[in-house]
Amino acid sequence: MQLRMDMGGWSARALALAMATCALLVPSHAQSPNWSQFRNTPTLSGVASSALPTTLRLQWTYDAGTTIDSSAAVVDGIAYIGTGAGQLLALDTSTGKPRWTYRAVSDDYGIGESSPAVANGVVYIGDLAGVFHAVDAATGKARWTFKTGAEIKSSPVISGGKVLIGSYDGHLYGLDVATGKQAWKVQTDNYVHATPAVWNGVAYFGGCDEFFHGIRIADGVQVIKLATEAYTAASPAIANGVAYYGTFANEVVAVDIAAKKVRWRFMDPDRQFPFYSSAALANGAMVLGGRDKNVRAIDMATGKQRWVFATRARVESSPVIVDTRVIVGSSDGKLYVLDLNSGKKLWEFEAGAPITGSPAISGGRIIIGDGDGRVYSIGQ
Repeated sequence: MQLRMDMGGWSARALALAMATCALLVPSHAQSPNWSQFRNTPTLSGVASSALPTTLRLQWTYDAGTTIDSSAAVVDGIAYIGTGAGQLLALDTSTGKPRWTYRAVSDDYGIGESSPAVANGVVYIGDLAGVFHAVDAATGKARWTFKTGAEIKSSPVISGGKVLIGSYDGHLYGLDVATGKQAWKVQTDNYVHATPAVWNGVAYFGGCDEFFHGIRIADGVQVIKLATEAYTAASPAIANGVAYYGTFANEVVAVDIAAKKVRWRFMDPDRQFPFYSSAALANGAMVLGGRDKNVRAIDMATGKQRWVFATRARVESSPVIVDTRVIVGSSDGKLYVLDLNSGKKLWEFEAGAPITGSPAISGGRIIIGDGDGRVYSIGQ
């Protein structure tokens, strides 16, 4: 469709109608500068809503002095990330300098893989002592804490006035975001390691009890409990009513939520290793890492492998997709940038220590930590 821009022949009403028509024809790409939670969106899509420059370089490094397994959240120019020494850091993304440091627990426990979620001026995160924290984003002071029965490696997700968190005590909790008061808890038959993905008011996760669970956020009622015959630590990513995730049975599965059945299963016939990494979804492909040292793209419709990229160690980092690029870390100490369509390596960064966290993309930067306790900002 071609529109002539001769203003003289247009009435105000006709011009407004034409502009509205254009808005319908051109897809909306409203971008947020923030990466407010693990995997960026409540569906855990792993897709960035802001762009990265074509050329990448190291901007700054912050040394936390201890291991970092947590992934960052970035909101309004501040990166929040947990450390193995039990600290929640707030770093200025322009300079890498700390705004504040919050002490969650003692060095004996620390913060593991639980990654921050940020909403309405509050940062939420769990620790390995089983305590869940709500911290004021401006001051670094505790708003409230909630004690679960065991360590927390799941990351929080905020939906429907509740913050959702899984615990190794076998429960998924729904807590009031403002007060930390427990609204409900749902028991499973093993650890809740995965972060729940939220879709249509329901929190979905694959459990270490070998079931795929769906918990209604409003009241904590379980609406799906589907046997998948696989211990699951990876978090699901959801698109169009299908949940995609890897398992410790060396498979990748696609679960049709409405039909309550597995749509397809993928298993490499030659290299059968567990999948710990969570998937990113874009352009009809799910991209995830494996303990066989590979990054894979699998067709979301068919379950067939599109491409595979080999690293030199386990890939437990969860990939992120930015336009047509895949950003993913490896335990070989490198951060890789791959072409989404072909899997070809476009760029790599040598950190020198294992990278198991997931990249956060915000303000034209990649923020990620490594096993030696360094936080990196990579941009232009």
